[in-house]
Amino acid sequence: MKKPNIVLVMADDMGYWSMGCAGNREIRTPNLDKLAEEGILFPNCFCASPVCSPARASILCGKMPSQHGVHDWLCRGYVNYDEEVSPELKAQHQNPGASWEYDWSRQQLAGDRAVRYLDGFRAYTDILAENGYACGLSGKWHLGDSGHAQKGFSYWKTIAMGGDNYYYPVVLQDGQFSMLRGTYITDYITENALGFLEEQTDGRPFYLSVHYTAPHAPWDERHHPAEFYHLYDGCAFTETPNVPPHKWGGSYTPEQRKQWLQGYYAAVSAMDAGIGKIMRELKNRGLWEDTIFLFTADNGMSMGHHGIFGKGNGTFPMNLYDTAVKVPLIISYPRTIRGGSVAQGLYCHYDIMPTIAGMMGETLGGGYPGRSFQELFEGKIPAGRESIVVFDEYGPARMIRTAEYKYIHRYPYGPHEFYHLKADPEENENLIDTKDPALQSVIAQMKNQMEQWFLQYTDPDKDGTKQAVCGLGQLSPVGGKSMGRQAFIQN
Repeated sequence: MKKPNIVLVMADDMGYWSMGCAGNREIRTPNLDKLAEEGILFPNCFCASPVCSPARASILCGKMPSQHGVHDWLCRGYVNYDEEVSPELKAQHQNPGASWEYDWSRQQLAGDRAVRYLDGFRAYTDILAENGYACGLSGKWHLGDSGHAQKGFSYWKTIAMGGDNYYYPVVLQDGQFSMLRGTYITDYITENALGFLEEQTDGRPFYLSVHYTAPHAPWDERHHPAEFYHLYDGCAFTETPNVPPHKWGGSYTPEQRKQWLQGYYAAVSAMDAGIGKIMRELKNRGLWEDTIFLFTADNGMSMGHHGIFGKGNGTFPMNLYDTAVKVPLIISYPRTIRGGSVAQGLYCHYDIMPTIAGMMGETLGGGYPGRSFQELFEGKIPAGRESIVVFDEYGPARMIRTAEYKYIHRYPYGPHEFYHLKADPEENENLIDTKDPALQSVIAQMKNQMEQWFLQYTDPDKDGTKQAVCGLGQLSPVGGKSMGRQAFIQN
């Protein structure tokens, strides 16, 4: 039987809560809602780290940050600046009078050299390529050396940095990075995804990654098409909490809250429109029935939740609230998945690697924390997910979560947190100092389980508890690959 095609669409900084099919009555996501109607919605899927680069590395290679060594967002472009950036863009970087849209790429790219952060790690796209798949990427890479195809990809239409201005993106064209002016990056990523599908004429199975930068900031009106921004004129934004700023986070005004939410919602809706185009193209080409279509996000996002506008590094110390670590996941595969289904139990992004490996007939060795859910694509309900425990980390902060409880430990000094999720799903009451002996026993058991688990899935050379991660960005590889360089930006 022909192997299924696979399309994985990934949003950037999108909370599970920001979809109509997840219960948000204000946001407009008709295509994601349709995808959920035709497939299965996962209400409890989690990233491996609540910030982009570590989360994306864990998705691809199925390892924890303390195994692959990417612990924070990569705060450089890691491209070969002299050879790979266009003369026109370099000239503007050297021009003190250049307009504002050049500021970010100047900061991120100038004088840079390429570094590949996943060298030495096998990705699920490597497995797919080994099994005859044509692999394409359109959009964000953010794992170093974005000027060159890696990890089994042969179609490589990427951007220079982890994020960019929506209308002035720096993209790879003909081997050089140049700025597109007046081109909305969401539409550009969609068009390149459609271009990949147009090239699939030889009957080979294909894999396509569509990595949007939406709905990552900026959220100002000028950054998004009027047709989507003005969808939310007059919106009350009652679907997100309106609470005072978090004690660990920055301040904001009611006017800023509304402006940011309007831009965020607009970015989601514009991306949803692009996803609809990809879905229709697959259906028009007669490929939908044979395609596993996944939608997810690299990490979650708080947009006023807990008084935070940001993800894990929306506060310092970094936070691991569910709004930062819970991600959307919707999967459609008409051959075996009954539309309108809801997945039971807990899932994590590190499950994707063993799932795809298993579909290709490969059993992974030790060192992979995830558990395959490939039964889903065989018409079966994945067994035992109700007992699954998920783990998360961001530098020295680690989390263990069950369906009922969550424990967070910050090495070496804290503060620590414990939530009874069944009684307090919004994580409003930290019970770490509870006097209840039964809950204190649960805390001790969860801490021990978490520490034993991370002993199994940590490379001592890349151990996050020993890294000075502040959420401000990663500058170089860690451990023996650091060559004595500072690895993280400090406060």
